[in-house]
Amino acid sequence: MHSAKVTGFDKPASMTDNLLTMTNAAGLLDDVRRLTEERLERLVPAATIAPERLHEAIRWSLFAGGKRMRPAIVFAAGRTFGAPLEQLTATAAAIEMIHTYSLIHDDLPAMDDDELRRGKATCHKQFGEATAILAGDVLQTIAFKAIAEDISLSPEIRARVISTIAAGAGTPGGMVSGQQFDLDAEGRALRIDEIEQVHRQKTGALIAAAAASGAIIGGASNNELAAIKNYADNLGLLFQITDDLLDVTQATETLGKTAGKDASAQKATYPWLLGIDETRSRAEKVRQNALDALGALQKDTALLRSLVGLIAERTR
Repeated sequence: MHSAKVTGFDKPASMTDNLLTMTNAAGLLDDVRRLTEERLERLVPAATIAPERLHEAIRWSLFAGGKRMRPAIVFAAGRTFGAPLEQLTATAAAIEMIHTYSLIHDDLPAMDDDELRRGKATCHKQFGEATAILAGDVLQTIAFKAIAEDISLSPEIRARVISTIAAGAGTPGGMVSGQQFDLDAEGRALRIDEIEQVHRQKTGALIAAAAASGAIIGGASNNELAAIKNYADNLGLLFQITDDLLDVTQATETLGKTAGKDASAQKATYPWLLGIDETRSRAEKVRQNALDALGALQKDTALLRSLVGLIAERTR
């Protein structure tokens, strides 16, 4: 009889601390996906709930096969500071619900007007615009409900996490602000700092909130939180620069969404302003900045470092 291979979050409770030595980001994503989706199934169960069409629309987008990258950031940051897994799961699921709501709304005709997301029809193409808007609304509200009711966390930590995520998702300076800046920038000749502002808010703000939330749950100090924020700001920017590159270098079949959409919509992107080679150089610089930021932490940062490589080298 052979022994089962023990990796990542499959380790028994007595080996939980050894997660900090794990350097395989792909394995981390697999474990995070399982844990997050188990919680999401409890929050948005498969059993039909009235109104049925709205419930189906929510699950259509929430379980469409996403990478669960933002939950992975919650777990990686939380585990770096020693947070137990059970204290991270509800927050990771909440971050994913907010991310999914943003994708549903981002795909709407009034926004980016896309018909394909994660390799399948976007929510509004499948269920209609009105139902898609409501699906996004529901996901946003039950995300905060999930954290508010997470009794594994103290009331003080719950309040801090809710505040952190709300700031990252809203305005000023959050994801919604970034979306407005992105809409306002269409067809305009932007400077590189203006493009960076769009990226840091539209994509980076929620990523930064995910990292900060995990660190807060793990009891990080103010100085440690500052280092995590620096890391996550660069990680979010790296994610979007890479996304810009993929939009002009990969096919629709690989991306799972419409390739070349940014250019056709006259979006402000790094390749549009700098060209592909210079954009790749900038991505490498931002990648190093993220890694350098971790040098301020007297912790094992292997999980956080592995995510930098995974984001920089992704193909979709």
